[in-house]
Amino acid sequence: MKSKLITVGDEILIGQVVNTNAAFIGEKMTAAGIPLKKTVVVGDSEKSLLEEFEDALKYFDVTIITGGLGPTSDDITKPALLKFFNDNLVMNWRILRHVKKIFQSRNLAMPSVNIGQAMLPSKSKAIWNPNGTAPGIWIERKNKIFVVLPGVPHEMKAMMTDYVVPLLLKRFKREIKNVHKYKTLLTTGLGESTLYQKVIQVEKKLGVSKLAYLPSPVGVRIRIDASGNNKSAAGHEILRIEKLIKEKIGDYIFGESDSTIEEVVAKIFTKGKKTLSIAESCTGGMLSSLIVSVAGASKFYLGGICAYSNREKMKLLQVKNSTLKKFGAVSRETAIEMADGIRKLMKTDFALSTTGVAGPTGGSRVKPVGLVWIGFSSARKTYAAEFKFGSNRQINIARASQRAIEILRRELLGIKIYF
Repeated sequence: MKSKLITVGDEILIGQVVNTNAAFIGEKMTAAGIPLKKTVVVGDSEKSLLEEFEDALKYFDVTIITGGLGPTSDDITKPALLKFFNDNLVMNWRILRHVKKIFQSRNLAMPSVNIGQAMLPSKSKAIWNPNGTAPGIWIERKNKIFVVLPGVPHEMKAMMTDYVVPLLLKRFKREIKNVHKYKTLLTTGLGESTLYQKVIQVEKKLGVSKLAYLPSPVGVRIRIDASGNNKSAAGHEILRIEKLIKEKIGDYIFGESDSTIEEVVAKIFTKGKKTLSIAESCTGGMLSSLIVSVAGASKFYLGGICAYSNREKMKLLQVKNSTLKKFGAVSRETAIEMADGIRKLMKTDFALSTTGVAGPTGGSRVKPVGLVWIGFSSARKTYAAEFKFGSNRQINIARASQRAIEILRRELLGIKIYF
């Protein structure tokens, strides 16, 4: 069993919109046992779309098409379907009532062009769209299936999860021979090549399973791909490989799937009933922003100060003037005094601080761009760790924020600090 994805829209080809739909659909189709073998992006060109339909019907069991279902002239997917399958439109009155209800709920008059969204190919089935006005379309020909979905991500995701995947599993339950599963482990603190060197022995024990390494500025995701005759067999294979990986780099793994390090830390704080405060300089508020992005952060995060200037470091955080003169704002000593100062000011159990040269200018031979000191303070100990990240300002800020939270995670869990 194999599938193809066709994404429709000039906005994707010219780089105006990032094709996040492809990642989501690829994940869902792989989990369903009908993995994508080809994905293409087609502009608003009927000729190009018809060529891809021909290829899909010839070589693939399932074809997913996203985009081009709106009411405007550049929405060409439905007309192309009619031409390819030699069909005509008929009104779906249930869909029309749904479209009208959406406009009524927003106190808006429904434009006449939206009536056309309730008209579907006569030889198709409608896929319900609970979040929008464009229904999906299900067409079967020669034991092949074409599924057409809106390009709006939150609409597509709900339809894919609640309707399309269950229908495909039911339709092809005899043809799907293997259950395919995967799991993503999230790491931070190691570059891709260093991480690979640590788990290279695991690669020799994979069998038919696979590992993929997906780097980003703040960490590397490791995806485990495994299959089996049933869910249980595939699940056991995932657990076997995960155990082998954790034996090698367990301390660097902070979570899995789509979780974030700030979410992981928030859960630890909530269970332990401890409190946190933050003093920032080079990260300019990003560290605090990550923490408060988690619902319920107010239960443990009491507040922070973004003291960008030396004057504010002294005035608000009680950093000594002598420290700044002798060691400078970007130094171990200043980071320590910032962390200690905010903890005492806010009367929290833990505190973090950041100070550095974010770049792209302002560096020197002694203190180059990318140099960051991250401070940690608790009643038991206060220290600062040095990092050299690189030359990109935004990446430096993101990495410093991520690494500060990783220091906090390790301290909360009692994991060895490797910095």
